[in-house]
Amino acid sequence: MTSQPRSRRAAWTLVLVAPAVAELTLGTVPVRMIWLVLLYVPIYGAGVLLIRELVRRLGGGWSSVLAMGLVYGLVEEGLALQSLTSPHLYDAADWGPRPFGVNAPYTELNLPYHAVFSVLVPIALVELVFRRHGRAPYLRRGGVIITGIVAAVGVGLLRVSVPPSEDPHYTLPGDTALVILALCAVLAFVALSVLPRLRRPPLPGVPPAPWKLGAVCSLASFGFLALLFPFAGADHSAFVPRAWVPMPMAAAALLAVCTAFYLARTGGWTDRHRLAAISGALVAHTAFGFAANTDNVPDAVGLAVIAAVMIYLLQALARRLRTDAGVPAHATWATL
Repeated sequence: MTSQPRSRRAAWTLVLVAPAVAELTLGTVPVRMIWLVLLYVPIYGAGVLLIRELVRRLGGGWSSVLAMGLVYGLVEEGLALQSLTSPHLYDAADWGPRPFGVNAPYTELNLPYHAVFSVLVPIALVELVFRRHGRAPYLRRGGVIITGIVAAVGVGLLRVSVPPSEDPHYTLPGDTALVILALCAVLAFVALSVLPRLRRPPLPGVPPAPWKLGAVCSLASFGFLALLFPFAGADHSAFVPRAWVPMPMAAAALLAVCTAFYLARTGGWTDRHRLAAISGALVAHTAFGFAANTDNVPDAVGLAVIAAVMIYLLQALARRLRTDAGVPAHATWATL
């Protein structure tokens, strides 16, 4: 299926890391129900691995990964779960306005969430762990085909398991499904054909200190989630009345754009800078999980254990990167 053992390990690591980052570290799947992750492994694991293989084979960069992450979000949330338009699933229709039948705050939250935390962060982490492999494909052509089949099965598995039990009276209208498929096709074309041709060499210059990048990504991640996801008993986004929800939606969009612009304009990143940005985003994302997804002591304890394991593994990777770069291995986490 792959050309060498290192590639196989990298591929299988990505298959496991993707659902763990997206679901476990946010607490949406609590430890007491960890078996549910098995349901997500085909769509997350195979889906994200497929995205990584297609993007890297066609010469795409991180912008292509993000664009394909939006495709992933449209497929999972729009087609498999039907949550972007369902009037009942996850109470998403109650968060705020529903223009053209679309759960707008839920959509604004989840499409970027999947692009960043379901797709980009797992790929970036695994490429740091197996950085000597670089951006070379992990799979041979046959492996890519099998991965695509497994991902498609994962979409079907999610479709026949969650919506019938959580929202049995809603079926995605055919015209809406066609619109979603058209958006997926356009985004995939841009990601895999247009953006690779527009890639520029990395920007030169001195990047901010790694801890500053971590702080920016941490604040941006927590702020984006808090502005859109109703938590702590709130019925609507950002604790505002339903009619005012467009205000936090606009603030979240502005925050995302400003953060993306800031990160895109900083050059000279090393692996330590990348890990610092990833770590800041992950820690803040898990901190928000405590506020939003732990309604009882067992769930809070379970997420605390996951957070501790996550931080330990991030620190271990940081020490490895520092050692490889010639920095003393005993340097503290703050020196990332």
